[in-house]
Amino acid sequence: MVRMPGLVLPSYYLYYQSPVKIVQTPDGGARVWRVAIDTGGWREENDLFDEIVFDVGGDVFRRSPEEFVQEVERFRAHYLEGEGPIFALYETVQAIRDVAKAEDRHLTTKERALIHGIRKRTFVMFEEQLRVAGDLGADPDIARAE
Repeated sequence: MVRMPGLVLPSYYLYYQSPVKIVQTPDGGARVWRVAIDTGGWREENDLFDEIVFDVGGDVFRRSPEEFVQEVERFRAHYLEGEGPIFALYETVQAIRDVAKAEDRHLTTKERALIHGIRKRTFVMFEEQLRVAGDLGADPDIARAE
């Protein structure tokens, strides 16, 4: 990790319900990546740096790497549609949540752990696909480092 005055990189945030990460560039600067609502990939949005780091806006919440992975997958599952193993796992998570809701109860400890594990796995799967496709913001290692 790189230390900058008051900022440790990488750092992870929820910015107006959208996952954002700030990572170090090779030259010692910083790059801001935000999850794209239409693809689930990463968009470089460096103009958000000051607003996020200095909490200029309003709806900015710092997240641990573990929380960030969960937020990213919650976001992707909510906004994206598709086919294949990742989307089947998103549907599995939703089915678990739907059963608890239908039974008017909170998720059990086992259900929460299962959802957490599924989201961690889908994060790695999605990020690996993005990396293969050339997405410069892709980083499956975030989930592996937990």
